[in-house]
Amino acid sequence: MGYTIGVDVGGTKVLGGVVDESGKVLATARRETPKSGGTALTQAIADVANELKNKFEIDSVGVSAAGWVSSDRKTMLATPNISGWNGVNLDYELTSLIGLPVAIENDANSAAWGEARFGAAKGKSEVLLLTIGTGVGGGIVIDGKLHRGAFGIAAEVGHIRVVPDGLLCGCGAKGCLEQYAAGSALMRYIRTEISAHTDKAADLLARGDGTIEGLTGQMITEAARAGDSIALKSFQTLGTWIGVGVASLSVVLDPEIVVIGGGVIDAGEILLKPIRESAKSHMPFSEILPMPEIVGATLGNEAGLVGVADLARL
Repeated sequence: MGYTIGVDVGGTKVLGGVVDESGKVLATARRETPKSGGTALTQAIADVANELKNKFEIDSVGVSAAGWVSSDRKTMLATPNISGWNGVNLDYELTSLIGLPVAIENDANSAAWGEARFGAAKGKSEVLLLTIGTGVGGGIVIDGKLHRGAFGIAAEVGHIRVVPDGLLCGCGAKGCLEQYAAGSALMRYIRTEISAHTDKAADLLARGDGTIEGLTGQMITEAARAGDSIALKSFQTLGTWIGVGVASLSVVLDPEIVVIGGGVIDAGEILLKPIRESAKSHMPFSEILPMPEIVGATLGNEAGLVGVADLARL
């Protein structure tokens, strides 16, 4: 079998790569993500794939994007964060532009498959992946196969309810996990801690422009590594809520391993330790029942690209 191309559609860039059967990325190409979305974004994906196709013998193309994908992996059913893609048959449009078979997959599903095949969960058959970013995404591997559900929209774990009548979520419901366990929630915890402990905030704020708005996730992670109490407490709170979600999902899915991905995993054990502690404390019969291993993702920003390229072979 020849090579496949994986294309990961992000908020700022469209990143494509030629991937071999071992998961190795042989070459990459990228374009900026058009803010207008729609046909401009579809064309950007095609441009990336065609640039790579001209350099290698390619069998098929996989595209990883945030949103709900139809069960036949052809149509974007809904894309809350991408304009002009709701109901679009990307398979038809991209096949016409690229001239190769195309498979579409949700970004978290793609990352989960990448980690299961080639990353932190390699060799495991029962896998749960949580991606912690602006929201909370998920991917599930059961019996060595990606679980997509009856309609292709399984593993939207960020929208399980953890707080009845809690914070309003962008999906329209209240109390969804991602309102408490996403990267955006970390910034809210930082704001709360700074307001409560202004006398301890100077060092953290000095890492940016002196304002809370000037802080980035990387700055907060670096502060936590340096022992900053506000950053550490905020990561503790975030990890506690992620652990609540892990516990709830584990009693349903019984995974061997839970992989935590997304930019926040750069914090390493600063985040993983409270996740493990919280998951154990919220699991029923936690002193009796086995706990899944909880680890950080290892493929980084290439997880979705590598995963969807491999899925394009199937």
